[in-house]
Amino acid sequence: MNSRVGSFDSTEISYGSSSCCVAMAADNAETPSPLKPEMSALQLLSRNFDSLFDSADSEFFADARIAVSGREVPVHRCILSVRSPFFKSLFSRKRGVVKFELKELAKDYVLGFDALVAVLAYLYSGKARPSPRGVCQCVDDGCSHVACRPAVDFLVEVLYASFTFQISELVALYQRHLLDILDEVAKDDMLVILFVANMCGKACQSLLGRCIESIVKSDIDILTLDKALPQQIVKQITDYRQELGLDMPDHISFPDKHIKRIHRALDSDDVELVRMLLKEAHTNLDEAYALHYAVAFCDAKTTSELLDLGLADVNCRNSRGYTVLHLAAMRKEPKIIVSLLTKGARPSDLTSDGRKAVQIAKCLTKAEDYYKTTDEGKASPRDRLCIEILEQAERRDPLLGEASVSLAMAGDDLRMKLLYLENRVGLAKLLFPMEARVVMDIAQVDGTSEFVLDGIDSKNLVGTKRTAVDLNEAPFKIREEHLHRMRALSRTVELGKQFFPRCSEVLNRIMDADDLSQLAYLGDDTPKERLVKRQRYMELQQVLSKAFSEDKEDFDKSAISSSSSSKSMGVMRSNGKVIDKACEA
Repeated sequence: MNSRVGSFDSTEISYGSSSCCVAMAADNAETPSPLKPEMSALQLLSRNFDSLFDSADSEFFADARIAVSGREVPVHRCILSVRSPFFKSLFSRKRGVVKFELKELAKDYVLGFDALVAVLAYLYSGKARPSPRGVCQCVDDGCSHVACRPAVDFLVEVLYASFTFQISELVALYQRHLLDILDEVAKDDMLVILFVANMCGKACQSLLGRCIESIVKSDIDILTLDKALPQQIVKQITDYRQELGLDMPDHISFPDKHIKRIHRALDSDDVELVRMLLKEAHTNLDEAYALHYAVAFCDAKTTSELLDLGLADVNCRNSRGYTVLHLAAMRKEPKIIVSLLTKGARPSDLTSDGRKAVQIAKCLTKAEDYYKTTDEGKASPRDRLCIEILEQAERRDPLLGEASVSLAMAGDDLRMKLLYLENRVGLAKLLFPMEARVVMDIAQVDGTSEFVLDGIDSKNLVGTKRTAVDLNEAPFKIREEHLHRMRALSRTVELGKQFFPRCSEVLNRIMDADDLSQLAYLGDDTPKERLVKRQRYMELQQVLSKAFSEDKEDFDKSAISSSSSSKSMGVMRSNGKVIDKACEA
């Protein structure tokens, strides 16, 4: 955790357009008048406890830990017990140094590290800190970051944590702030606030009532409400709509029985049953908004199978004006987005309020997640991956072509093509695991058998079926399974070039080396020939390392540029107070 500059009064709230801080900075005020001695002493006491929470040295005195997201926050039982009835009861049941998982303390809603820090810092100092900008800001340059989804998520998490830890004054503070920004919150994001306000019960009665009132008058359909909210709240909303006699379109009410049957089949991942229901001719996929339903609520495999039926319009709009690609951007699932784009979904289509899918994705993505760099071989954040896919889809060349010079030069030599494709896809799995997984799933690579070359230890290759084939034999006999494998691998490479050009460029630098294909075959090599190949391997390893360094530098520069142009966003970093277990491992 970082020490924050400036003191903040927990009874004051700032509603500046550049942040969602639940406090008022002292440096914005005029020169303060001299404080009474007792007030000065209280402020000093607050600062002392605040420094205890922030200091890296305080870990030595800590006698408890709270773990969340692979990190641990050292805390002091006596302080938390005095400040919170919840912690007093918790610590009284266990002696000695203890460790708790946050998900065990707050079981009904997922809390993040930053929300935990905000609540604990208040318990130590008695003052609410400003919300961390990287956590409360999205990556949409046109957003004021007052009520975007990252800001709402943080405020809601702190509200629920305050309620769980029985800190009534902090619950009241964050409830007031949410009430003040509620009119600026998107209706779909308001469902999150309503869900948590309902869990907080009487403590958030005002917030609950305001949210229900807004949702009643909105165009949010009953299926979305049914999936997002408890049944008693859904019934309350539908009853209010009927009592008010609002002139609601058909989609506000529950769908008819034929559409319900299709939705239930999708809930069961039974696309074959959907096909049978369509034969009854009571409805079709577009009238049932079946593809919208699958994209919003089903897994990527079911959505892909539904798309493969070829019976749905991928650019059809539902009654709220959303295409399936808009919903996929809200879902933040890269595999579904790529599946839709490969079937012809248009990334340029606008919602009724003038937003494209990529803008929706940007408004939902935390700046901290988007701008942080990804280490070599680590999975990229899903949110950032979705944005990159949609951005690339808007500017991509519709002609896919071959991936690089090496594959094009292979011509009709199937042996060389197979060798190239296996090497390229295998390398992609090592270097870009998340990106590779997305395109491999779309290309259905797992349904084919991997070719294992002589001289390669197949025990080190995991995750796919294998066929022991010597691609170095002459003549090479092509079989049907070879063709299936080659088509799947070719499709994988094409999709990688289409949606992840940054990754493809790194692979091209390595794969276009003329003698790479010979390195995998040791066969009857002499010791001298093996030494030469080893030296060449080391050279390629250096090329790989250099390519990664350049790639990360380019991304860091673009991140810094984008960050500085959008209100000089700062990303919070941790100090010695927080222990990152992933790094220790």
